[in-house]
Amino acid sequence: MNNSVVSIILGGGKGSRLYPLTDERSKPAVPIAGKYRLVDIPISNCINSRINKIFVLTQFNSASLNRHIKNAYTFDNFTKGFVDILAAEQTTNNAGWYQGTADAVRQSMMHILNIDFEFALILSGDQLYHMDFQELINKHKESKADVTIATLPVNAKDATGFGIMKTDANSEIISFIEKPETEELPNWISETSETSKNEGKLYLASMGIYLFNKEKLKECLFLDEGLNDFGKHIIPQMVLGEEKVMAYQYEGYWTDIGTIDSFFEANLDLANDVPQFNLFDNNKPIFTRARMLPPSKISGTTMEKTVITEGCIILAGRIENSIVGIRTRIGKGTNISNSYIMGSDYYETLEDIKSKKEKGEFPLGIGERCHISHAIIDKNVRIGDDVRIMGGMHLQDTDEELYCVRDGIIIIRKGAVVRNGTVIG
Repeated sequence: MNNSVVSIILGGGKGSRLYPLTDERSKPAVPIAGKYRLVDIPISNCINSRINKIFVLTQFNSASLNRHIKNAYTFDNFTKGFVDILAAEQTTNNAGWYQGTADAVRQSMMHILNIDFEFALILSGDQLYHMDFQELINKHKESKADVTIATLPVNAKDATGFGIMKTDANSEIISFIEKPETEELPNWISETSETSKNEGKLYLASMGIYLFNKEKLKECLFLDEGLNDFGKHIIPQMVLGEEKVMAYQYEGYWTDIGTIDSFFEANLDLANDVPQFNLFDNNKPIFTRARMLPPSKISGTTMEKTVITEGCIILAGRIENSIVGIRTRIGKGTNISNSYIMGSDYYETLEDIKSKKEKGEFPLGIGERCHISHAIIDKNVRIGDDVRIMGGMHLQDTDEELYCVRDGIIIIRKGAVVRNGTVIG
């Protein structure tokens, strides 16, 4: 294990761009790929990189995240590893919420500095990627940098949505611009690999992944406590100052899943024949809570490009281009396409299901003869029979009691009850 590095995962704020998925949970606790949580991605990258001192910083709806981390990540007493939640707290020196990414780390330093480390790895909690951080750490040490920033080659279309770094021949960052205009881009071309050049990826976007020397991090955070954000304040000031700021170019798959649209697309891509993010890599497993669930049972269902997780009972007619989460029940004759079904946190017994139906109530899961397309069905939803949930770009964004619409995607709220014959979309 690399005992010289402590990892700090930023849980983000209210996660309003992922609402309503963040209505009752923090952003790092949002389920992904049917069985994981967003926070499992950076934690797994750390563990696979032999980094086992990990803090997760959060301040909103952290109860479910606390439970998940407690149940998923326990190291033995000999490694001295940990994954700890640091929630925003009022102290005698500070009574406010986190004001930004840098302020979150600043307010948590009283706890972080209790750990012996040389380098601090700052990560985001809402990105999907595989990365060996040891390569980043080695480059940082070799260059004797004060901070190293992971960068991703992007094309001109994408560059306008990122903070763009310009580097010299030695990969040192010499200037920085936040979300440049298209006409400014010719001045921001950096050296990238031949593969990236052939794809028109001439610009280096910040991935929001930073490796700081311990003393430099303390200096940056406490020299001016009005600087509250790494991307907007700390990093640009360091680039303009005397600090040595290096770029580490990463060329694998990476996506920021901070919006409903990007979250939806990243999940559905996992159902492709060869997805961009590989869940089946023996050397880079994604860790999560171990659940003692039975294998899924499927009867009479035609499936194409579909990911089925553990513990499901599926009698559907057809499922295509979809993710089906843990403990999902789907009734006969139901067709699902281009959708993410998150599943349930618990099972109902056959007696429970029979009793509910006799009372005119609805069991957990999806009933019979339903049609669901371009939708996200959050956890513990009860959908009756003959329901139609049909998303699409013809729909306006809206917020209703049972559901929301974002970018044409219908999101059925967690724990919602959708009655027989309901039509949405």
